[in-house]
Amino acid sequence: MQPTDQQTWRAGRFWWDRPRPHGVTRHPLRAIVFDLDALADIECEGHLPAFNAAFAAVGLKIRWTIARYRQLLVLRDERSRVAAELRKRGVNSECDVLTELLADQVCAAKDAILDEAILDADIAVRTGLLDLIADAFGAGIAIAVVSSGRHTWVEPLVRQLVGEGIVSTIVTAPDVPASNLYQVALAELGVDPEDGIAFAGSAAGQRKAAAAGLATVLIGHDTAGAPLRVAECQRVHDKWQEASRPAA
Repeated sequence: MQPTDQQTWRAGRFWWDRPRPHGVTRHPLRAIVFDLDALADIECEGHLPAFNAAFAAVGLKIRWTIARYRQLLVLRDERSRVAAELRKRGVNSECDVLTELLADQVCAAKDAILDEAILDADIAVRTGLLDLIADAFGAGIAIAVVSSGRHTWVEPLVRQLVGEGIVSTIVTAPDVPASNLYQVALAELGVDPEDGIAFAGSAAGQRKAAAAGLATVLIGHDTAGAPLRVAECQRVHDKWQEASRPAA
C-alpha cells in the first residue's frame, strides 16, 4: 500500500523534504547570502569578550556571562544593552543622562578593542557551513556576506574564516546606512531575489532577508538540522518560493 501524503510528510527528516507539487516553477539557486552572525557566533565569541574588556577598561566591575549576554540581545542595540545593565546594577542611577554617557563610553571602548582583537579571537565557522560554502563555490553559486559591523574588521575576518577569493561581495551597515543589506548584496551580485537564499543570524535579520524577497534560513546557537549542502538549500528555496506564491 502506497503511503499517504500525510505519512510522507511525517516521515521526512526536514520540512523541506516533502515532495514538490507538479507545476511549481523552480529557480536554480544562483546566490547564498550569509549574515556574518549566521556564519559564526560573532556575538558571543567576538563582541562579548570585547565588552568585558571594555567594562574593565573604564573601571566597571561588570563581567557578562554568555547567558546574561544572550538575555540582553533581545534589546535593539549595544548601547541599550549596556545602559540596561548599568541601570540594573544601580550605576549612576541618580542621573539617566550620566548612565547614557557611560554607556556610550563603554561602547566606544568596546569598538576599539574589537577592531584590534577580532582576528585573534577564538571564532570559528558554525559546524557544516564551510562544507556548504565549498559545495556552493564549486557549483558556481555566488557567496555574499552581510554584517552590522564595520568593514575594517568584517572583511579580514571573513577572509580568515572562509579563505581568500571565496566571497564575491561583503556589505556592512556603516557603508550603506538605512539600506537593506540583503538587497544591496543581491544588487552587487546581479542576482534576483527569487534566485537566492539567505542564512540569517537573528530574527531581525531573517525579517530583513524576507523583506528583500529571499528564501531564508535562521541560524542560531541552538539551531539543529540546518541544510549543509546545495541540494538541501535548493529544496528549502523551492519550498519557500512555493509558499510565497500568491493564491490562484
